[in-house]
Amino acid sequence: MLAFVRPRHRMLLATTRTDGRPQISPVTGGVDAEGRLVISTYPGRAKTRNAARDSRTSVVVLSDEWNAAWIQIDGDAEVLTMPGAADALVEYFRSISGEHPDWAEYRKAMAIQNKSLIRITPTHWSPVATGGFPADVAARLDAS
Repeated sequence: MLAFVRPRHRMLLATTRTDGRPQISPVTGGVDAEGRLVISTYPGRAKTRNAARDSRTSVVVLSDEWNAAWIQIDGDAEVLTMPGAADALVEYFRSISGEHPDWAEYRKAMAIQNKSLIRITPTHWSPVATGGFPADVAARLDAS
């Protein structure tokens, strides 16, 4: 699962609204050194408030091409806020973009923006979905 997810950064994050309906947000995410999904956000966003209130989350990790492989990961979220989120935000950046030319500048920007980080520990995941026809339909097509 992690080998599939690490190079992919386009995700859909599902959290739960207070009325029980899903809140789905397109996000950019990565994987930290402990194998948790990490998503940078702001404290006032619905996804952040929802994840802080109800840690049960689901994430669909997409490939760059729309019809390419994807996976759904369910997990438990924790929300980190500044100033405690600074080191985790550095790791988030590294997981997506590599090294920053000036980490002091990056940390300062994260503090000014009052960034938060949603960190999701996976508890369940689907097989990697590759799309296409279901096996029974493909067999019928091959037979015709």
